[in-house]
Amino acid sequence: MEELLEEVVVENSEDEELGDVRQGKYMTFRVGKNVYGIALKFVNEIIQMQTIAPIPEVEHYIKGLVNLRGKIIPVIDVADRFGMEPFEYTDRTCIIVIEVKGIEVGLIIENIAEVVSIEEDEILPPPNKVHGGLQDKFIHGISQMEDGLKLLLDPVKLLSDDALNFVDKTEDEDEE
Repeated sequence: MEELLEEVVVENSEDEELGDVRQGKYMTFRVGKNVYGIALKFVNEIIQMQTIAPIPEVEHYIKGLVNLRGKIIPVIDVADRFGMEPFEYTDRTCIIVIEVKGIEVGLIIENIAEVVSIEEDEILPPPNKVHGGLQDKFIHGISQMEDGLKLLLDPVKLLSDDALNFVDKTEDEDEE
């Protein structure tokens, strides 16, 4: 995991003049039996699981808040968000910190797989129903690789209005 973290940090700190080296790269991770990917351009960092402060009266998949070097960010359990069976958090469980529309959110996932390069023409549009589950509406595309299918997530859809509204409210409270 440390090697992947270093790769994300290095790639996300590259000089703009060198072009976006993250283009076409995806952070892949496992949730249940599926391997998902999220465009590396959305990934800020990967952190180990830590204490989560629960918050009352939010969507069930929003597990609470974590303190990331003084910045408070909400965390979402991806399996719970997809309506899948909950999994036990282990030492392989981690949080992928992503940024969407200027908002940072942590995604709790079972374990990181790898960073892969996927060209735009290698991404197939998702069929109407990939697996017939809730997670289907969050799929941006599908990539067939040597080791199997990678379901590529749309982070904007993953962080639905409910999650984003919650984040907006906490940021508004911070500013007061």
